Formats: sequence, structure tokens, C-alpha cells
Amino acid sequence: MDPHNDQALVGHAANGYWRNVDLYVGGIEHATGHLMYSRFWNMFLYDLGYVCEPEPFKKLVNQGMIQGRSNFVYRVVGTNKFVSLWLKDQYKTQEIHVDVNIVRNDILDIDAFRAWMPEYKDAEFILEEGRYVCGWAIEKMSKSMFNVVNPDYIVENYGADTLRMYEMFLGPLEQSKPWDTNGIDGVHKFLRRFWALFYNREGQLILTDEKATDKELKTLHKTIKKVREDIENFSFNTSVAAFMICLNELGGCSKREILEPLTVLLAPFAPHIAEELWHTLGHTTSVCDAQYPSARRNTSWKVRSNTRFRSMESCVSKEYALTLSPADIQADIVRTDEAQKWLEGKAPKRSSSCRARSSTS
Repeated sequence: MDPHNDQALVGHAANGYWRNVDLYVGGIEHATGHLMYSRFWNMFLYDLGYVCEPEPFKKLVNQGMIQGRSNFVYRVVGTNKFVSLWLKDQYKTQEIHVDVNIVRNDILDIDAFRAWMPEYKDAEFILEEGRYVCGWAIEKMSKSMFNVVNPDYIVENYGADTLRMYEMFLGPLEQSKPWDTNGIDGVHKFLRRFWALFYNREGQLILTDEKATDKELKTLHKTIKKVREDIENFSFNTSVAAFMICLNELGGCSKREILEPLTVLLAPFAPHIAEELWHTLGHTTSVCDAQYPSARRNTSWKVRSNTRFRSMESCVSKEYALTLSPADIQADIVRTDEAQKWLEGKAPKRSSSCRARSSTS
């Protein structure tokens, strides 16, 4: 808070400005220890009058563990022979953990297994349909169980954005959930489809300045509304699902009016691809500096003067961000030529509004 103050732990001005931490995100394994330690010291300093807040955090979120999906091979007892999963009941076997990084969709890479440890160099295999099928179980990630997923392998094969989005897609932030590399293809396919809205298979840019349809705009603003709400609630998994639904509804839409806000919306989830596509759209600054999009709604107001509602031709219809208050919308409506035509320069004596018809519904 106040690193250059050599007279006090923290000055009153700095303490009054920074106060306490807005959000603390901690791992579930150390949640109790971290919470007790930080709260103890903060309350101690608060009682002595050194800090102005009795609690160290405004909000605390404990993220769940990502559990490991372990794989097993089955060695025939007393031999260096390994039998595939569905044939193991025919033999007396010993279950052995195997490195998940040499298993793909529960199929063992036999050559990689032989090179994994010297004792398995001459291993023999009893296969089913020419493949060795491994067993599996959900366990805590641990080096001793060889189920720690190497992020370098995931990044090399799928990209950093796929890894980032898939971690969010696994489940609610505060719940423990199993890592399953088999499910990563769906997120990778989504990012490839998003890229394909900008470039065709020959690598040619296919962006257009064609005006978006009402249906496309409705899909865009419905997605913006959903993602913004999910971010506030830390529901990142449902945000990723919303992006996938959005692409399905947009089809092959390559219109700048749709893709530009969608790229900014995607940036916190897939920053690398969003940054590259942002520059493809012609921008020279970072997508991180772009204003995050807000969902908009179509709002219609009828203007009444001299105690009579005017005809539908006098209805004022405009688009507004969902974040604007009714008072802000009314103030803007009153300034329009359509409204002033009937108000004749006078301030409205009374106003009322009903729930707006939203383009996101």
C-alpha cells in the first residue's frame, strides 16, 4: 500500500485509498490456512488502528482442484507381458499406473511406453484389435500416479488459448473437476471455426462490411449479455458454452459488424487468437485496451402531449446499452427531434416507462 513510507506501516491517505482487497482467489487445499492467517493479521492491525477495514477481502473465492484422470496398464504377474483392459480377466494381473502423456483416448503408445522406463524396454503386449486399451480412474493429480498433464504438450498440440478455454470449460470455478484430455477437441474445434470466419482454407481474408441482419445482431447481443453476467458470477464454463452456441447460430457470418465486438468479447478467454484477429480487423492498439462490449436493447417510447397519445408515427425508437438507467434513456429521448416536435421545447411534466423490448431476449 505505502512502500516508501518510513514513518508508519501505512499512511492514513494510502490506507483510505486502497482499503482492502476487492477479490481474493485461493486454492481449495490451502483455503482455511490462508483465510485464518490473513484474517488474524488484518484484525490484529485493525484493533491497533493501523488499518481501516476489519476484513482483508471484500470477496473470497476458493477454486476447486482439477483432478487427474489416471491410466493403468495390466502386467501379467511374474512376467514382463502386459494385457489390454478387456482381456485382463483371463489372466492374473497387477495394475500399474502409466504416464498419461503417452496415452491418447485410452490407447497406449507402445513405443513410448517401452522408452518410458528401462524395465519396460523389452515389454510384450497382448492386444485387442491391434491396440492396447488402458484402464482409467479419477484421482488427485500426483507425480507418483503419473497423471500430471504436461501443459507444454497441450500447448504444442492445441495452443495456449485452447488450454486456457478448456480449463474454464471443465466446470464451475469453485468445484473440483476431472481433467480429461479426450474432451479438449471440442474447444479446439470452436477456435478453428472462429478463425475460419476471418480466413478461408487458402488463408485469404473473407471479412465483409455487409450490414448485419436483425437475427445476427440478436445473437450477438444475447451472447454479450450472457458472457458479461457469467464473468460477474465467475461462471466461465457457461460463457464458453455461450460462445459455442453463438457460432452455431451465426453460421458462416463474416461481417465486421458482428466479428469485431465478438473478438473483444472473446479476448479474456482466448487472448492470443483475439489479439491477432483484432489486428486483422485493422486496429493498431491491443485488443486488451478495447472497450468491452455492452448488450444493447431497442426501446420504444410514445410521446404524449396535451393529454393525448400521439399516433404510432410519433413513437421514438432507439437502441441503448442495457447498463443505462431509465432516467438516462428518458433524458436522451426528450432531446430527439421527434419528441421535441410535440413537446415544443417544454420540459415533460411527467414520465413513465415499462419494461423495454430487448433485442437480447
